[in-house]
Amino acid sequence: MRAALLICAKDLRSRLRDRSALLVGIVVPFGLAFIFSLILGGVTGRSQAIRLGVVDLDHGPVAARFTGQVLPAVARSGVVTVRREPTAAAGRRLTASGALGAVIVIPRGFSARVRSGGPASLTVIGDAASPISGQVALAIAGGFAAELNRVRLSVAAALRDLGPAPPPAAAVRRLAARAAAAASPVTAQDVSAASRQLDTKSFLAAGMAVFFLFFTVQFGVTSLLEERGDGTLARLLAAPVSRASVLGGKLATSFLLGVLSMAVLEVATSVLLGASWGDPLGVAVLTVAAVLAATGIMALVATLAKNAEQAGNWQAVVAVVLGLLGGTFFPVSEAPGVLASLTFAAPQAWFLRGLGDLRGAGLPAVWVPALAMLGFAAVTGAVALARLRRVAEV
Repeated sequence: MRAALLICAKDLRSRLRDRSALLVGIVVPFGLAFIFSLILGGVTGRSQAIRLGVVDLDHGPVAARFTGQVLPAVARSGVVTVRREPTAAAGRRLTASGALGAVIVIPRGFSARVRSGGPASLTVIGDAASPISGQVALAIAGGFAAELNRVRLSVAAALRDLGPAPPPAAAVRRLAARAAAAASPVTAQDVSAASRQLDTKSFLAAGMAVFFLFFTVQFGVTSLLEERGDGTLARLLAAPVSRASVLGGKLATSFLLGVLSMAVLEVATSVLLGASWGDPLGVAVLTVAAVLAATGIMALVATLAKNAEQAGNWQAVVAVVLGLLGGTFFPVSEAPGVLASLTFAAPQAWFLRGLGDLRGAGLPAVWVPALAMLGFAAVTGAVALARLRRVAEV
């Protein structure tokens, strides 16, 4: 054990002294995360809100409910901002210029037609360059119209039960008020997509960190091949040092370099870029599992090579392929067909999924992704250890 620790300390000191591990494990991934976040997410990591306008030409009670209750509730989500405009022409002009994504126009007489049971409609003016804003505005207007129709049908059903005699106007108004105040019988609630999806900055920070993790952990095992080529491994084994201590020291170097790089990146991106990784304990579990998986895979690839240079080339290819397949640059899980399923053949995908699940469901949700990554580590690590014993025979 003492010999393994000494070998590990020597390799760590060597890698930190020549700055190769610092450059690959910390500087490059942090720099790329910073650049991509500037391009894709803005410095603060907040996505730009959808800008909507509303033109109230009616000023009636039904219109007041839409502008005073529905739109403020939508704006509180932080995704949509709403501003009032005096005329439809002004709203159309701002939409055409791109200042607004869409405008909802409440025509004159809207409240009177709704209360009398006549046909009524809201007008949505959209910008062809912002189709999402137009769809959001249409969904808001459509939701309000559906609510009004629900109230109208509820009142009509109640009046039919009262008989053929026309009821007093006051009774109709009371029925309408009670129907409007009643909750909808069926509601839909989204509990997954919004809560388990990493924001842009967090996704980029986590993606770059786990992508370059596979390059960082290769230093430990590759050094075994370097020492074998230089002849220092033979002198090391001639000393009273067991082969297991040599292998343990090299693997420990890979593991510690991986944990160090991930920990530094998690702290740095949180403080400097505003990334949100989630519960520290859950992040620690996922990080350790990811480092073990990366170490096992890179060690196995190294045992297939003849020398350190070939091992480095093969490891780079495997790291890039797994990184792309695992969705470190873009979410492959949204791709069509078989590719969406193949993404989980990469430990990186399980790491990113674990961070998303951690945000949505808390600490218990990280165990499945963590166990999946540990499965990668166990299988590849066992094969790598068996082959590394042959590599260490000089």
